[in-house]
Amino acid sequence: MNAMLPQDLKAEHFKAYPPDAKKLVTEYLAALASIPLVFLAGLLREAIEYDYKFPVERKALERELANLSTLSEEQKKEWFGGFAAIQLDGKLEKFDWVNAPGQFVEQLSAHLWATHQLDAFRQAAMEYAERLRAAIPPEPPAIPRLGITVIGQGVESYSEPLFRKLRPHGAYFTQVDPKNGLAILLEAVAKRAERSAAAYAHWYVDGGRAVACEPAITCVSYRQLEPARAALLAKMNEQIEKPGMGPEALRTMMARMQPEEVGLGKGDAVLDRFQLKVLTEGSGTQIFSTTFAQWTAREALRRAQPLTLLVRFAPRQRQKTMNELLAGTGNDAELDPLGSLVDGDMGAYYNWLNQQRLPGAEQSSFLAWFEGHREAVVISPATPRGTKSDTPADMRQLLSWVV
Repeated sequence: MNAMLPQDLKAEHFKAYPPDAKKLVTEYLAALASIPLVFLAGLLREAIEYDYKFPVERKALERELANLSTLSEEQKKEWFGGFAAIQLDGKLEKFDWVNAPGQFVEQLSAHLWATHQLDAFRQAAMEYAERLRAAIPPEPPAIPRLGITVIGQGVESYSEPLFRKLRPHGAYFTQVDPKNGLAILLEAVAKRAERSAAAYAHWYVDGGRAVACEPAITCVSYRQLEPARAALLAKMNEQIEKPGMGPEALRTMMARMQPEEVGLGKGDAVLDRFQLKVLTEGSGTQIFSTTFAQWTAREALRRAQPLTLLVRFAPRQRQKTMNELLAGTGNDAELDPLGSLVDGDMGAYYNWLNQQRLPGAEQSSFLAWFEGHREAVVISPATPRGTKSDTPADMRQLLSWVV
């Protein structure tokens, strides 16, 4: 196969792309053909998934391409000079980077490492990101974001301090009435979804079985995905048992997997693809419910940038040998509520950190609650930092500080 460079691109090269992605790249073909391959492949890796991206992601890619099409030749030299200086070998240039941009980027990473060009690439990427942020400032959310994390399901008592990393940033409550606490929180999510309706803007992630889910809320649960998890573990076992199968080959196999292969792909195409990526890209998401909840929350915040996100941690199974875990012999697995509480406590902190990385962070709110108990933390513009309250309060009063 002869080497193909960006300037050789034609509309027919994208005939295998999904329909919306094909339309998008064809519209900006001239701009795409004018940038270095080192950068272009990464952009195509995002573009080829355009049909399965969340609205926020689609809009960001559209705005980036629109900006790219407005750059003068002189500006392109400034924006992409660092990428153009990266040296590629002939093998990479002959790779089918149009139809397999993700695999090209993986091979590019190895090449950059082997040729000591990784630092130069990283510097070029940082400079590009800064220019893009200046040219296209992030848009504020329609309403202030609210994050809720519920931890400790199934734990009867716990004497160690909780929410230590969150307390300095908000108010710690010790006398919260736990009655109907989860139902009240879910009701608050539903009301926000009704008040500011938008696709994939309001999420409920459950590490066990979802309690309830309104149509306006995007719901993802560990229990609901049990058939998909079992199918994936079976495929992983099958591959692992093949002679010569290594971790890189297994990773490639999982990266190429389609939702239909694990029983998904029958409903919302965007959500099905998201759930598949959670299971194939997250380490341990197929096995541990706490890891599943944490990774799903992380990816939802990073990709969908929801206005509301409620994450409920559930007890995970106790540690076993890796072979036992991958074999999926865990229908009667012994659960570890206390260990899961510790996982959830740290997970709540990570959820807040990831929420803080989104536009409008200074106006966002966050609530973490020890399910069935009296401890909670509220972080919002209206709550004083690093304070503690022993005054009795119910969940609706806590929500009045954040909603």
